[in-house]
Amino acid sequence: MIKAADIALYNAKSSGRGTYKRFDAAMHAELQAHQQVKIALKGALERNEFELHYQPLISLKSRRVTGCEALLRWRSPERGMIAPSDFIPTAEETGLIVPIGKWILDQACRQAASWPEHISIAVNLSPVQFRHRNLVKAVADALSASRLDPARLQLEITESVLLDESEHNRQLLLELRGLGVKIAMDDFGTGYSSLGYLRSFPFDKIKVDQAFVRDLPHGKESLAIVRAVAGLGHSLGMTTTIEGIETEDQLAIVNAEGFHEAQGYIFSRPLPASEVSKLIENPL
Repeated sequence: MIKAADIALYNAKSSGRGTYKRFDAAMHAELQAHQQVKIALKGALERNEFELHYQPLISLKSRRVTGCEALLRWRSPERGMIAPSDFIPTAEETGLIVPIGKWILDQACRQAASWPEHISIAVNLSPVQFRHRNLVKAVADALSASRLDPARLQLEITESVLLDESEHNRQLLLELRGLGVKIAMDDFGTGYSSLGYLRSFPFDKIKVDQAFVRDLPHGKESLAIVRAVAGLGHSLGMTTTIEGIETEDQLAIVNAEGFHEAQGYIFSRPLPASEVSKLIENPL
C-alpha cells in the first residue's frame, strides 16, 4: 500500500500543483517504463547512441535554405528510435541534459562549419542548461573547437527559461550575446509574458509556435495572432519565423503576412546531415 501511495504521489507531482491521483496498474507500468528509460539514458551518450537530424529553415523570399535546426534523436539498441518527447523530460529531470546539451552544441557547430557560410545552425537550449553555470563556456568551447563564425549560431530558448530570476537570466543572455551568437525566442505566443520579454531583451528572432498554424487558413483567431506577430517583428527589427507549415494554403498566408522564414514538412522533415546538405544547394 505504501509503495502504491508513493507511485500515486510521484504521478501527482509530475502533473503540477493542486491535484491528486489514485493509484492504478497503468500508473505502475508507466513508472516502470520511466525508470527503464532513466537507466538506459545514463550510458547512452558514452555508447554513441545519440544522433542529430536537421530541419531546414527556408527564406520565404528566395525559397532557399537559410539555416537548419539541430534536433536530437536517440537510437537505442533495444528500443529502436525513441521520440524526443519520450526521453528529453527524463534527461532534464536527471540533469543529463547538461552533458547531452554540450554534445549537441559541439556536434551542431562542427557540422555547420562544413556548410556554406550563409547557412546558420539553430540549437535549442533546455531550461536546465540555462540554469547551469557553465553554459556560456560550453557555447564558447563549441564555437572555438569548430571555428564556426559565432553569428551563424542561433540559440533558441522558450519562455519557460525566463520565468524565474529574470535579472540573472537577462545577464546570461547578454553574456551569450557577447559571444556574437544570435538569440531566438522559440514557441512564441504559448506563454503568458512574451511581450514583456521582448521589451526586456532584444531578441534577434521570434519563432511562432506551430499551434497557431494548424487551423489556418480558416481560423480567424490564429490568423489575427500570426498577423500581429509578423507586424511586431518588423517593428522591433527582429527576424520572424513560423513553424509547422504543412500545406500550400498555410504557406501562402504566412508569405502574404511578411514572415521572413518558414519551417515545416511542406519543405522537409528533419534529415540526417548527409541528406540535408543536398537541400542547401537548391531552392525549394
